[in-house]
Amino acid sequence: MIDFEVSRPVGRCVVSGREFAEGELFHSVLFETPQGFERRDYSGESWQGPPEGALCCFQTRLPKREEKRRTFVDDDALLTFFVRLADCTEEAKLRFRFVLSLILLRKRLLKYERTIRDGEREFWEMRCVRDKSSHKVFNPVLSDTEIQELTGELGAILAGGAAGDLQDSDWTESGEVAAADSSEPRP
Repeated sequence: MIDFEVSRPVGRCVVSGREFAEGELFHSVLFETPQGFERRDYSGESWQGPPEGALCCFQTRLPKREEKRRTFVDDDALLTFFVRLADCTEEAKLRFRFVLSLILLRKRLLKYERTIRDGEREFWEMRCVRDKSSHKVFNPVLSDTEIQELTGELGAILAGGAAGDLQDSDWTESGEVAAADSSEPRP
């Protein structure tokens, strides 16, 4: 299993130090550091837009204690994260971006165009439905188990929780993405 180290949300604003109230909306920002991915949370009054160097940002709500925690990251945040990982060359990040592309494909935000072979390597050309931009995604030919593990890790990074907590989350669409065959996209 590939682990992406991300700090967990502490329930307080990184700028003011004020604790968030149950149900309060706040902004989360993901940064890449030498130690791994780092998540920083900002209260509404401290938010002045994405800080320089942010990989992605999204708005979320601190769940009420009696509510089951539900993970939701808006489509714009997922697309931004996908685009920012385009120039990555590290194996783990290529695999991570591939799984993110499967999620975006399932959400119909990306459309599979064709497969491009470059020697032993395979790439999928995908088109963003919103702006019609073309994206080349390396296909690491992952097993269903690897896709499921990476999907959980992606959820943990964006939610700030443990991967195992995300089995029924909305954005993974109850594991349907994890069941996708990585050798050929589904229409």
